[in-house]
Amino acid sequence: MNIVFLDADTIGADMDLSGFERLGSVTRYGNTTPEQAPARVRDADVLIVNKVEVNEATVGTASHLKLVCVSATGTNNLDQEFLERRGIAWRNVAGYSTENVAQHTFALLFALLEKLSYYDDYVKSGKYTESGMFTHFSKIFHELHGMTWGIIGLGAIGRRVADIAKVFGCRVIYYSTSGNHQEEGYERADLDTLLAESDIVSVHAPLNENTLDLMDAQAFRKMKRSAIFLNVGRGPIVVEEDLAEALESGEIAAAGLDVLRQEPMTADHPLRRITDSTKLLITPHIAWASVEARTRLMEIVRSQVEAFFAG
Repeated sequence: MNIVFLDADTIGADMDLSGFERLGSVTRYGNTTPEQAPARVRDADVLIVNKVEVNEATVGTASHLKLVCVSATGTNNLDQEFLERRGIAWRNVAGYSTENVAQHTFALLFALLEKLSYYDDYVKSGKYTESGMFTHFSKIFHELHGMTWGIIGLGAIGRRVADIAKVFGCRVIYYSTSGNHQEEGYERADLDTLLAESDIVSVHAPLNENTLDLMDAQAFRKMKRSAIFLNVGRGPIVVEEDLAEALESGEIAAAGLDVLRQEPMTADHPLRRITDSTKLLITPHIAWASVEARTRLMEIVRSQVEAFFAG
């Protein structure tokens, strides 16, 4: 069996692939362009990809290809009609990063809520040494306890965030992006109500026709001026120019993002205008990427390959 990783850099050089080597011959490419793909997949029985496009142009030369594994939850990079036509199976992975994404959601929140970048800079700049006062709180902040947390998309990750938020004493409400989701034990609200009442709004929804551009200028205008917005779902759910303007005008207090419409972000991205880290934090799509989550991910992929060929 020939197993080919087309963009192995996306899972990290620290990942142990010896389990795959016990299944067959392993070829590992750090990254692969569409032009490079046809030659690299020609002899593959199994392809393991993250972001590489899988379609007739890129893998049409792979006459032995039987299985494509996506080392992620999203499958928008797969031409599923082409794969079905060719009789090529595919697998994706869900649930491997739930704890990590929930953790990162709170990491973004607390950094913004308590203005940690400001206070860290205050100490390291020497101002604390020179102050003559044991404390300093010119940047005010508030307790999370008693706040309303609005969750857009109450899937596995959204539910985990909701559970943790309740432990902190938050009132949790959620908006169903499909309009059909009803979760017992959680308070469902329409989007306008959620935006108007929430002190924190976090996005944990998939990207689809119901969520594309959901958070636009109109949505940000409905939020509290003191609200914090978090997106750890998908970048295109947010109209980023509108978010930049909402932050610049003070329509909302702060935002934390781990996903963007285009990754990596472009040099002329509107959010690059905002350099105040108490107002905006952006991390480079790492909410899923702890060592434990990536190890779990690759073990699931390995077991999928093994199970497929075991029938």
